[in-house]
Amino acid sequence: MVLCGKRIAHYVHFVHRRQNRPSEQLIRLTMERFRTTFTLIDNSHPQRRRTVRTEEALAAVQRSIEEDPEESIRHRAQELDLCPSTLWKILRKDLGLRAYIIQIVQELKPNDHQVRRRFVEWAQNEITVVPNFHKQILFSDEAHFWLNGYVNKQNCRIWSNGNPQVYVKTPLHPQKLTVWCALWAGGIIGPYFFKNDGGQNVTVNGDRYRAMITNFFIPELNNHDVQEMWFQQDGATCHTAHATIDLLKDTFGDRLISRFGPVNWHPRSCDLTPLDYFLWGYVKS
Repeated sequence: MVLCGKRIAHYVHFVHRRQNRPSEQLIRLTMERFRTTFTLIDNSHPQRRRTVRTEEALAAVQRSIEEDPEESIRHRAQELDLCPSTLWKILRKDLGLRAYIIQIVQELKPNDHQVRRRFVEWAQNEITVVPNFHKQILFSDEAHFWLNGYVNKQNCRIWSNGNPQVYVKTPLHPQKLTVWCALWAGGIIGPYFFKNDGGQNVTVNGDRYRAMITNFFIPELNNHDVQEMWFQQDGATCHTAHATIDLLKDTFGDRLISRFGPVNWHPRSCDLTPLDYFLWGYVKS
C-alpha cells in the first residue's frame, strides 16, 4: 500500500503539474478513493439518466403546467424527474405550447384610432411640402428609472397555448429617478435629472417642468440651429398648464405639438415617439 500511495501521489502531482501544487487533503482523498473503489475516477456525481416522452410524462407535464404555468424549465424538470431537453420537447412538440414574454403596452381607447389617424395624415401632408419635416421635430419626454429592481422580461416565460394576459403587480411607491430628454435628427438634448434644492430625486409637476424649460432647455437651444424646429410633448398634466403652453409658444410660436397646443398630440401614443420606442428602452437595457 505504501507503493500504491506513492504512485497515486505521483499521479496527482502529474495531473496538477501545470497548476499549483495539490493540497494534502486532495492527495488523501484520492488515496482513500483508490482504497475503497480501486479506481481514480470520481463517480459520486452520476450522470442524469435519459428520459423519454411517455404518456405518463406528458400527463405529468400537463398537470404541472395547469398548476403553475410560470415555473422555469429547469425547476420543472427537477420536480418531474425529466431531462430538460425532454421537457422542452414535450412543451413545444407534444403540447404545442409557447413561451410568452411580458410586454408593457398602452391601452388604446375607442376614439384614439381616429385621432391618431388624423395626426398621421397631418404629418404626411407636412412631409409632402417639406420632405425633411420629420427631422425638424424635437421629441421630448420623461422616463422613470426604478432604483429597487424591475421585472426581467428576458427571463420571465409563461407556458400556455394562448396569450395568458397576465398582469404583474408592482409596488405603489417604489424609489425612482425621473429623467427628461429631447431627441431630434441632430442629436439629444439632455439628460436632465429632476431634483429638489436638497439634491433629492423628485417627480415632475408644472413648476418643476417650467423651471427645467427656462433654466435648462431654452439655454441648450442656443447651441443648436432650431429656428425652424418644432417641439413635441405628450399630454401629461405637468406639460399642459396654461403657463407652460404660453412659455413654449413664446419660444416656438405655432410650431408646438402638444395637447392644448396649435397641433394636438393624441394621448397614449408612445409608439409614435423615438424616445419611447427606442431611447428609453435602449438606455434601460
